[in-house]
Amino acid sequence: MADSPNCDLKSLSPLQLFERVTEQGEKVRALKAGKAPKDEIDAAVRMLLSLKLSYKTTTGQDYQAGLPPKDLVLINNGTTKEEDEDLVDPWNVQTSNAKGVDYDKLIVRFGSSKIDTDLINRIERAIGQKPHHFLRRGIFFSHRDMDQVLDAYENKKPFYLYTGRGPSSQAMHVGHLIPFMFTKWLQEVFDVPLVIQLTDDEKYLWKDMTVEKAYEYAKENAKDIIACGFDVNKTFIFSDLDYLGTSAGFYKNIVKVQKHVTFNQVKGIFGFTDSDCIGKISFPAIQAAPSFSSSFPQIFNGKENIQCLIPCAIDQDPYFRMTRDVAPRIGQPKPALLHSVFFPALQGAQTKMSASDPNSSIFLTDTAKQIKTKINKHAFSGGRDTIEEHRKYGGNCDVDVSIMYLTFFLEDDDRLEQLKQAYTSGELLTGELKKVLIETMQPLVAAHQERRKQVTDEIVKQFMTPRKLAFEF
Repeated sequence: MADSPNCDLKSLSPLQLFERVTEQGEKVRALKAGKAPKDEIDAAVRMLLSLKLSYKTTTGQDYQAGLPPKDLVLINNGTTKEEDEDLVDPWNVQTSNAKGVDYDKLIVRFGSSKIDTDLINRIERAIGQKPHHFLRRGIFFSHRDMDQVLDAYENKKPFYLYTGRGPSSQAMHVGHLIPFMFTKWLQEVFDVPLVIQLTDDEKYLWKDMTVEKAYEYAKENAKDIIACGFDVNKTFIFSDLDYLGTSAGFYKNIVKVQKHVTFNQVKGIFGFTDSDCIGKISFPAIQAAPSFSSSFPQIFNGKENIQCLIPCAIDQDPYFRMTRDVAPRIGQPKPALLHSVFFPALQGAQTKMSASDPNSSIFLTDTAKQIKTKINKHAFSGGRDTIEEHRKYGGNCDVDVSIMYLTFFLEDDDRLEQLKQAYTSGELLTGELKKVLIETMQPLVAAHQERRKQVTDEIVKQFMTPRKLAFEF
């Protein structure tokens, strides 16, 4: 960041100003901690005060660490100032657009960076192979500091992966597989350790369930995660209800985060109200802690400077914006992130999947017959009302759920493009397209079910036992 006060601050957006203030604040703290010369510290402080004044003039708000300008974040627990704005927070995803959430707008709102062709090409050069189709097709579309992760990798410096699952039900659906499929690929191509957090404590706090039920769901979900093919020698899966009480390093990091985030900040970031239980208010620190390698001393030998990369859906980003703001203040590196789009409900991208509605998605427990029935009856179509109209005008791939699902799960790029062109031209009918999706999903789910059958309680215990992994630190 340029420190010259002569730069044109008026040309910066509110979010850019917010980020400038945050970065300058980190610089002042670093200079003071490093006992820099007084004139250098004084100059940095003057620059910080100038940036804060510009921020207040532009936004009408005082700068608050970890709390971006209000016109860029969700307020009042899930409402926005603009009525046509998509609603995205860690618990709600709503849009009135049949195409789904406007991810370009979301990148601007959240202040992340778009995964562009240059970054994808750089990943390809780094790993020496074709990038995952989730990257090529924009399913993972946004990032924070992925360039830094690649810098570290190219300089032979270690990093690790962290992702998670909130076990709200016993049965997971195919959309839940997306981050794990991609994380498994990342782990294999970069050969790095992986930690997977099961936030059973969160589900107990937010849902109407007992602690025992939340923990039971965590172990059942762990079986589905393990069935994705993770290597037990390189992967640690942990339940918050289990691990938090056994790891001093993990709890110390939680307390450090809690000390540096105010109640006002979490209200602004997450929309908490005075009637929310204190468990909800303190939970974001628990999701932040796995971003720091010292939370896993058995894996990283107590080292605190190892970079973390978090693949997740973009609705989880508020947790890690908070984490990234806190990290420098507690002497930790900021975690990097890769964000995925949302997986659409069968009824359309503008509707929400729900575990209580078995027809909203394809579940990993569904039979081949159930998958066929769900797709034929419930998959939202971009086709025309009649065959004649469809042949004449073609289908709309932007809103068709079969096309959306195939974009996630059909690995053959050429085949996918052929289907899109045939559907758009009217050559391919909706029923024929749904048949392709059925033939894609049935073997995928059946193969997962077979792998899950092989996951015993003993194997789950192996993955969930704190231990050294197959890496030296």
